[in-house]
Amino acid sequence: MEDRFNTIAGWTLFSGIVALGLASLSGHYFRADKNHRPEKMGYAIAGVASSEGGAKEVPFETLLASGDAAKGEATFKKCASCHTINQGGANGIGPNLFAVLGDKIGAGRGGFAFSGDLAGKGGNWDFASMNQWLTNPKKFAAGTKMTFAGLSDGAERANLMLYLNAQGSNLPLPAAPAAPAGGDDAAAAAAPIVADAAKGEQSFKKCASCHTINAGGANGIGPNLAGIYGEAAATGRGGFAFSDALKAKGGKWDDASLDTWLTNPKAYAAGTKMTFAGLADAQERANVIAYLKNAK
Repeated sequence: MEDRFNTIAGWTLFSGIVALGLASLSGHYFRADKNHRPEKMGYAIAGVASSEGGAKEVPFETLLASGDAAKGEATFKKCASCHTINQGGANGIGPNLFAVLGDKIGAGRGGFAFSGDLAGKGGNWDFASMNQWLTNPKKFAAGTKMTFAGLSDGAERANLMLYLNAQGSNLPLPAAPAAPAGGDDAAAAAAPIVADAAKGEQSFKKCASCHTINAGGANGIGPNLAGIYGEAAATGRGGFAFSDALKAKGGKWDDASLDTWLTNPKAYAAGTKMTFAGLADAQERANVIAYLKNAK
């Protein structure tokens, strides 16, 4: 009886040793040459950056060149609980933002009480500094009073900056970087546009139901547009009755302001009387602007 028990115990012990050995061997096999993270993680781990090369970040200048001010206006709704943006609008929890691009950082704005950190930044709000601010306000100025966390999406920031620029600033857009040899679609989008005034004349047919463009031509539903390029916005034009929203824009009709206007008139001046939705194609807008430049 004792011999049988010893035999059973021996086989049981032997089985355990075999199982332990197999487990060790399988562990070594599955770890062999696998000291790095998998090529594709099963799920994202918060706070852990990928060790593999991800998609290259598109330069914000390129995003601006292909952005949409109308989408920026929609994004601004996230800001509207703290900021007004109409000309002469009152400060709220945050300052009024009319014509903020080009203005001094942390100064002016009707005497708004900026944080010491933001007031101490110096310089003006250009597209680069505004991009940094909108990405992460507390990183830009650690002591800022602004509680908004920022916009992580570069395209959304670009759209918002285009909308802000259309509200009284009208700064020229920064040049997008040149496309590298054999570049991707985003780099191709940054290639400079060569305007064609003749094609712009064809596109202007979309405008001819409301506008004349011959020198001395009569105003219609919209003003005569002869010599409009370089003229002060919403003035003259034979006494045409411009909307108050367009009058409040100020500035002159140059490449940047015309491009923003032609992209989406209502985003440029929300109260405009113009019902035309705009031209989505950047090449077509450039062609029309070239035609307007030649219409004296």
